[in-house]
Amino acid sequence: MEALQFSCQISGKPSVDPDIISRHFSALELRNFNSSGILYGVIAGMEAWLDAGLQPNSSDEPYWDYGMIFGAGTSGIDRFREAIYKIDELQTRRLGSTVVVQTMNSGVSAYLSGKLGLGNQVYSNSSACCTGTESLLMCYERVKSGQASIMLSGSTSDSGPYIWGGFDAMKVCTFKHNNSPDRGSRPLSASASGFVPSSGSGAFVVESLEHAKARGAKIYAEILGGNSNSGGQRGAGSMTAPNPVAVQRCITAALSNANVKAEAVDVINGHLTATAMDALEIKNWSTALGRSGKDFPLINSLKGMVGHCLSAAGSIECVASVLELSEDFIFPNLNCEDLNPELLQYIDSSCIPQAQKAYTFDILVKASFGFGDVNACIVFKKYKDGK
Repeated sequence: MEALQFSCQISGKPSVDPDIISRHFSALELRNFNSSGILYGVIAGMEAWLDAGLQPNSSDEPYWDYGMIFGAGTSGIDRFREAIYKIDELQTRRLGSTVVVQTMNSGVSAYLSGKLGLGNQVYSNSSACCTGTESLLMCYERVKSGQASIMLSGSTSDSGPYIWGGFDAMKVCTFKHNNSPDRGSRPLSASASGFVPSSGSGAFVVESLEHAKARGAKIYAEILGGNSNSGGQRGAGSMTAPNPVAVQRCITAALSNANVKAEAVDVINGHLTATAMDALEIKNWSTALGRSGKDFPLINSLKGMVGHCLSAAGSIECVASVLELSEDFIFPNLNCEDLNPELLQYIDSSCIPQAQKAYTFDILVKASFGFGDVNACIVFKKYKDGK
């Protein structure tokens, strides 16, 4: 990124073990393969499936009751770039047979569906930074409505300068910590100068409690409900800025849908990107919950650890949220030792943990907000043997 003259020259790029790649892709599939987002998504989806005690379908009959909603932003951009150069060089016949499946937005769900043999709905959603959280909500609704027994949920994002360059041009990425990358991602910090662009994938298996218990599955958490909406790019909302009224309505509607009162919320996993919008997000949470000062829930942002994973952010951050809920701990907010003073107008500094700590709690609310003025909020509950 330095050689390409980016202002932000650091990023969060997953390091994938070749042994893990070979576990999920054949040598033939990897021939002319150059789609990092599909790679991350297939690995995350397959690992989640196996972790849930499920196996890929080895029969000729699909799993009619099992489906998937696995989202993406821009898919296979490096493969697409290769294709453009070949076409411009009059080498269309040398494109190969996998350009389309590696570059179509639904490529990740197409690859995963074939590996798992899914016969229910197979779909790729795309809602900017809300994609992963929205996917999880959509899978929850499909299972709840009885249209599927199991749904695989997730989202993914490609790596590389052709994904991140546009954000650098918008001047929303950090530029102050190119020589100290571990200090670069600074949600909630007074010295934040933008987000660190990142990538990767997260995935979940979603099923009814009865179905999970009947097959002896490990249950990490329960989904109580949620909501997604849009600010319509009206009022203070725009293509890149959230409509505060819509954000607040999304949060309150999610709690209503989950039948959870605001005072019952123990922890918030925020969107919090290390931009000027962090203070506004805290204000929106405070207004929506009717809680402020020391009464505000604990709040954290995974982006201090991994950067902003764009279309994968929601799913990766939901994974982190569920893990801290199920394992009884709170992960820390990194790099905000100099808290943004604007935040402290609404909440007490004690609500922003800066060190990991053991903590047993019941209700976590996760929200994601994306370009296009779109919002998604989901409510998780600690699993207590069905109680």
